[in-house]
Amino acid sequence: MWLNPEEVQLRNALKLWVTERSNDFFLLQRRRGHGDSGGKLSGLLVGALDTVLDSNARVTPFRILLQIPSSQVSWVIASGATIEEVSRHWDWLLHNVLHSLSVFENKDDVSSFVKGKVKGLIAEEARGRQAAQDEDPERFREAIQKFQLHFGLPPQEVLVAQFSCCCWKGRVPRQGVLYLSTNHMAFYSFLLGKEVKFVVPWAEVRRVERVSAGLMTEVVRVCTRRRQRDFSMFLNMDEVIGLTGQLADIALRRLLDSEGLELDRSLQQSARITKRVLEEQALREYVLALFWLPRAERLHEVASCSLWTPHARAHTPGTLYATDSYLGFSSREENCLLLMPLSEVLSIEKAESCSPLPNPIIVSLRGKKAFQFIDLQDRDDLVDGLNARLRALQWKHSMTHTLVAMGIPDSLRGDLWMTLSGAVTELASHQGYYADLVQRAMGHSTLATEEIERDLHRSLPDHPAFQNPTGIAALRRVLTAYAHRNPKIGYCQSMNIVASVLLLYCREEEAFWLLVAVCERMLPDYFNRRVIGAQVDQSVFEELIRERLPELADQVPDLSSLSSLSLSWFLTLFLSVLPFPSALCVLDSFFSQGIQAVFQLGLAVMQANASQLSASSDDGQALMVLTSFLDKVKLEEELDLLNDSYQKFGDLSVRRLERLRCRHRILVLQAHEDTSKENTLRLVTPEVSISPEDLADLYDLFKTEHFITLYWGEGGGTALALQHHDPGRPYQEQYRLGRAQFQSLYGLLVPWLCEPQHSDTVANRTFTLLDQDKDNLVTFREFACWLDTLYCEDLNEKIRLLYCLHIPPALTESEDSSSVMKEEVTDYQEQLKRMLKDLGKEKEKDAEKPLPLMNQREFIQFCKTLYSMFHGDTGESDLFQAIATVTSLVLQIGDVGHRGRPRLGSEVSGQEKAGPGQEAKGEQDWMVSLAQIMASLLTEPPLVLFFEKPVDLAMKISQAKDTQYHQRAAILALNR
Repeated sequence: MWLNPEEVQLRNALKLWVTERSNDFFLLQRRRGHGDSGGKLSGLLVGALDTVLDSNARVTPFRILLQIPSSQVSWVIASGATIEEVSRHWDWLLHNVLHSLSVFENKDDVSSFVKGKVKGLIAEEARGRQAAQDEDPERFREAIQKFQLHFGLPPQEVLVAQFSCCCWKGRVPRQGVLYLSTNHMAFYSFLLGKEVKFVVPWAEVRRVERVSAGLMTEVVRVCTRRRQRDFSMFLNMDEVIGLTGQLADIALRRLLDSEGLELDRSLQQSARITKRVLEEQALREYVLALFWLPRAERLHEVASCSLWTPHARAHTPGTLYATDSYLGFSSREENCLLLMPLSEVLSIEKAESCSPLPNPIIVSLRGKKAFQFIDLQDRDDLVDGLNARLRALQWKHSMTHTLVAMGIPDSLRGDLWMTLSGAVTELASHQGYYADLVQRAMGHSTLATEEIERDLHRSLPDHPAFQNPTGIAALRRVLTAYAHRNPKIGYCQSMNIVASVLLLYCREEEAFWLLVAVCERMLPDYFNRRVIGAQVDQSVFEELIRERLPELADQVPDLSSLSSLSLSWFLTLFLSVLPFPSALCVLDSFFSQGIQAVFQLGLAVMQANASQLSASSDDGQALMVLTSFLDKVKLEEELDLLNDSYQKFGDLSVRRLERLRCRHRILVLQAHEDTSKENTLRLVTPEVSISPEDLADLYDLFKTEHFITLYWGEGGGTALALQHHDPGRPYQEQYRLGRAQFQSLYGLLVPWLCEPQHSDTVANRTFTLLDQDKDNLVTFREFACWLDTLYCEDLNEKIRLLYCLHIPPALTESEDSSSVMKEEVTDYQEQLKRMLKDLGKEKEKDAEKPLPLMNQREFIQFCKTLYSMFHGDTGESDLFQAIATVTSLVLQIGDVGHRGRPRLGSEVSGQEKAGPGQEAKGEQDWMVSLAQIMASLLTEPPLVLFFEKPVDLAMKISQAKDTQYHQRAAILALNR
């Protein structure tokens, strides 16, 4: 075990210890006398000394020392009762630490680094042991406090796990702690007086992978859009890789495609995500994928055991999984699968335990079938839990695959598809559901039904079954009913091809339930608006080509071209590219094996055409090679190809595929985000004068502000904020900000920030002005155009914007009464006099546009805004004098217009009747125009210079990036 480093004198240690292994920095030693068979006197003396000592003082016979070259002082860092135990620690040091020590020039740095690393490992082991006993141990609470203290994030940011590790800067390791939270990855190090810390949002992560790098054996590499970071020296790298990839995957699905991708409800609320929840969820996702179970199934029990397999006449070791409605078994290699619906189970009984058959249970099914499991831990609890739930049977193993690969007779095909896919259970438990769905769905016109009508005659145009109204009507009903059942998917191209083939071998209702199984369980996320699932599997397929067909990968550097050619293979299960009889065999294998069959066949096709693909000069030629090969595949050749693919690539497991999918989903979602950003900038750039670089940075700020709402939503904000992001909207409208988020960015980016008490009011008015469709959300296009006016337009446009902020709809009668901007005044003339005393004396300015005239109350608010903008400016006194002059001049202009405007007798009488605290109707006749205000302002050079003075937008953006997180975190903490 690892020990807190304890100092020893090396010259004294040599008398009692024998060095077994050594290098420049570490010694592995054995206690003298332990294991000696020669009976040497020194060994006998030391052995006798250790024996007579009491048990508490006895020394473990093996240990590892940290030694510094040319130093007589060393530190004990590990010990063990056996050579095997201490060798594991020795190998870990060689594997993870030894090569890294060569970069240190100072001996003290070496000892500090290693001792810090060992202490981190000890703490991590302690956390692991304690976490097994306590969901939220005291140590973890301390970690949460440190996490919040180091990074200043609000309490809503939930820490999931922490790991002692090293972060590499070039060849220099920085020992510290890696924190994984629901929305971020953070690292903190304090070594030799130097503090290093950074925060990486999962929304910026593009890749998480395990790689070999230089002298280091293995590192966890996390890549973002701007840089990559390497972490190493983990106690359990597999755990880190799994959690990091899982958190990035969940965060991106929640943030970037909340509507399209299936995400478990427990993971949509980030506050509920813990390490245990993630581990349970990863296991559940694996089990659902392994047995193609409905997503609503919950996993209850997992138990290691062995299953008696009669064909092998042996007990096959594996794992037993119990869900709400099913009991499943998988061998370790996943080549033997057994799925039993509990509704088909007659009994689950404990048999008598004996040495050859320890802790056995027997599961008896209808049809006189029974299965025996042995080596079950906690057998009593397991049996009690299973006997409380019972349901459906499916049993698959390599024999089943062999029979399917030999070919399924047409007369049995439909029944076997229903059984193998589990659709027979759905049909049995939803009697009458399909007929009711058809009755409710037919006759309604939607976008999905319009798309269905366009594709009905394109499904199998050469097949006689779909050249008559009967076949077309059945296909219409199946597709329309499914679109009504699952509006999130609705209808997606290629569903018509799959459904039409299903209808050839199944009754209409059975074809519907098979389509449900394919779309919702066997090919998850394939048939949404952006076919994310299919794109993820194309990315996985590309990695498998690189891994399984390295010669082809070496000859074709850009494998993405090959994987893009295979997209139709996955979407239509080869139905659109193979001759029909051959394609049916693929469908048979798909219902028997799942998506592995498509991957295996795809790899086999690539391997069979590897030489021609390597010689292809472009994508078009590669497409011709593959198309020509698939067009000529006859039924017998297809069966041989399927068998060949299973023999060569049959070891591709569900567990492996799910891990690859998790990692590649991050890449696919981020690629969509990059495309969305590029298209948004392409559409907005012609409308503004902001530089492309600054506009791209503004987009990132805008998107980050949206994500902050998702991270730490204000007042239940997560559910609300999820409504703001819709990948189906036009690109510039996919991210939108609410009023609070806009006000936050306003304070960071506005070039002339008003006094604090005034700034929020102006920000609120600006939001109201920009929110033209009145949905309480502002798009990036609106946001960019507003900033473009402030930073890039001429003085006329800037004043015009200010003018618009002080007339309806931006200025309303219902503004917050606590604001300085909203004072109820009974006498506007008195208020102006008080303000003029503060401001100074007179002058004026110009502009023109058909805008409503501004009344006296609105003009007062306009002047107050200008007045508040000048505080702290270097020319403050001149600006106050200038605005006073402008105010006086505009008031005179308004008074002249007022006196010259004829009034009706009813208005005069109304004015006479106006009581104290009321605005006389005559006052409403006081009006000035934008042109008059502009002409007045232009007469004052200090005001002209103030508005025409260039402001560095790039610097503002840079400052905003640095303060955005901390400012929002502080606001959220205050509101808590």
